Amino acid sequence: MAAMTPSAAASAAQKLHAIKGGRHLFSSSDDSIIMKQIQQTHSPEGRDFDVRAVLYVVEQVLLRANPAFVLTAATPKNLLEPAQEAAQHAGLILTLEAIAYTVHRISYEVTFKCSGAVDAHSTTMAVFHTLSTYTWDAKAVMALAAMAVNYGEFWLTTQLHSVNPLAKSVALLKQIPDIIEHTDVLKARFDAINNLIRVMLDITKSIVEFTELPTDYISLDSPDMITAMTHIPTAVYWVVRGIVACISQTVGLIGIGHEYISSTTEVWELSTIAHKLANIHDHLSKQLELCNKYIDGKRHHEAYQTLIRLFETIHIDNMKILRALIYSKDELPLFDCLTKKRVGVDVLRRKIVMLFISDLEVSNEELFILIQIYQDIHHGRTERNYEVLWLPVTDRYHPWSENREEDFKRLAFNMTWYILHHPSLLQPAAIKYMREIWHFDKKPILVVLDAQGRVVCPNALHMIWIWGSLAFPFTSSREEALWKEESWRVEFLIDEIDQTILSWIGEGKHICLYGGEDIDWIRKFTKLIRKVAHDAGVPLEMVYVGKSSQKGVKKATEVIKREELSGHWEDPAMVWFFWARLESMWHSKMQHGGNVEQDQIMQEVMQLLSFGGGDEGWAIISHGSFGMVKSHGKKLYECLMEFESWKESVEEEGFVSALTKALLPYQTHEHCTRLILPGETGGVQERIICVECKRPMEKYVLYRCCKD
Repeated sequence: MAAMTPSAAASAAQKLHAIKGGRHLFSSSDDSIIMKQIQQTHSPEGRDFDVRAVLYVVEQVLLRANPAFVLTAATPKNLLEPAQEAAQHAGLILTLEAIAYTVHRISYEVTFKCSGAVDAHSTTMAVFHTLSTYTWDAKAVMALAAMAVNYGEFWLTTQLHSVNPLAKSVALLKQIPDIIEHTDVLKARFDAINNLIRVMLDITKSIVEFTELPTDYISLDSPDMITAMTHIPTAVYWVVRGIVACISQTVGLIGIGHEYISSTTEVWELSTIAHKLANIHDHLSKQLELCNKYIDGKRHHEAYQTLIRLFETIHIDNMKILRALIYSKDELPLFDCLTKKRVGVDVLRRKIVMLFISDLEVSNEELFILIQIYQDIHHGRTERNYEVLWLPVTDRYHPWSENREEDFKRLAFNMTWYILHHPSLLQPAAIKYMREIWHFDKKPILVVLDAQGRVVCPNALHMIWIWGSLAFPFTSSREEALWKEESWRVEFLIDEIDQTILSWIGEGKHICLYGGEDIDWIRKFTKLIRKVAHDAGVPLEMVYVGKSSQKGVKKATEVIKREELSGHWEDPAMVWFFWARLESMWHSKMQHGGNVEQDQIMQEVMQLLSFGGGDEGWAIISHGSFGMVKSHGKKLYECLMEFESWKESVEEEGFVSALTKALLPYQTHEHCTRLILPGETGGVQERIICVECKRPMEKYVLYRCCKD
């Protein structure tokens, strides 16, 4: 295009001054006065339409109307294909037909006023008068639609004028400067326009989101909504004001050569409006977040109450229960670890479902043993009428990261049952139910549901650790029946952890299980008890079983192995399982109302757990199934040192009975025992009696991490 003469440039400068007339009002007008003016124009008549669908089309236009979208021979012809696909919906077409006249009227009216000497505020108020019968969100969307028509036509002509004869002729008639070739001169201006467009779209989306909030959960007269509604009229005003400023910039380019355009003032105006809108958007976003939190809270409470009612109701199958726990909109929320395929909840219909509930920090030992027992149960069964489903519980307030994703995948990779495809599919109400009703807190639990979805055991992990597949079908009644058949004996204590020990028992040998991490005591004790056993003429086998925490166990095991002090367990999982079974015995008894004062098994378990919770040495010595004696390491060592004084009673009473009597004088009440019970505080009794002095124990709260 030809450059203008000096006189034409002067005329253009006068034209720009006229376009920007009244700009002093922009910097001095009082928002409260403006709000009164626009409120007087606001008389909505319920003329609603699908504002979000229209906003989608508008956004497609405005995001493409800039120098970055230059049409070339390689550019796809269907540039607006997403918008065209959206426009195929009949409802959207009818909506666009209904508002087309008003949208074009606003576009032409703003363009006309920006071409004259009408100030920006007056032009903005004219738009509000035209849109007086529409709601606030509709006003913002229709004003943006008017801008999209104007700005879209401008950029369509600009982008096509070098390749399309019709566009070239229109650009010539409009005297649109060659913007594409001189974007460096106009870059600041168009950057400011594009930034303002982004802010206007963002704030309009927020306004639309407010109108879409469900009134069933939050009313318009709630404090958060009232606060938001005071900002929305102001936001809509400045959106329209920004639209007027953008169209003014487009009009200002027509017939004026780019080399005569000074963009500093124009950029300032656009940036100022964008800044003001950004501040309002921050306020609206915070209010929207508060409203959504309030709504989520009510929804979660409602879902939680629904879940409670569902578990109290009798069903024909388990589908309602499982779908209430899992995000229902996902058709394939589960993953089959055997087939490596995603599946629906229907695969669990009318089956016994064991819900394995944990976080992402399940120990390898725990998972390994659970998998072994799971396979034992399946072995030899022709019909798979039960399944395990892993429900991973994660902290929703802790951002999901690559590390957490890797932890999730690592655990899932080792599992052989059904798992939730992703932790986010677990309903928040379900997590609340697990924590409050099933007392899940860090330590894994295994809730068993029957074929109708009824809870038949709140945590079957305990009976699984104790009896393995023998506890099938893992109901509370089965657990109670097993306890009635059980008695405290060495075979029960060891179970199948170590078959060698069981064979020693069968051979009539004395068994010594000992633990702690005091290496000096271990050296002295193992040497002394071997000598005593030799002198007493009793065959003795010793096995080191560590302690309930893994601290110091590895080091002690290495010393025992290197110096050949006694037998030991090479696999750390065996040590873990020994103490896990003892803890499970305690919790299982507690679930069934066990009482330490009256239950021998609880007394024995409690004392062993007290041994395992400390660092000092201890030992339990047995002969046969039922003859057992146990003691703290220091007392036992002192008693064994005095073996000569009670040696004669060994021949008459047996080694275990003689040792039991010999230990009586060494009992003191200075510090009987301490009991540390991991997890599951829901069933802990207020009153527990010490197994040594028979006095009530004091209750403390212990928070502990980093067991290793």
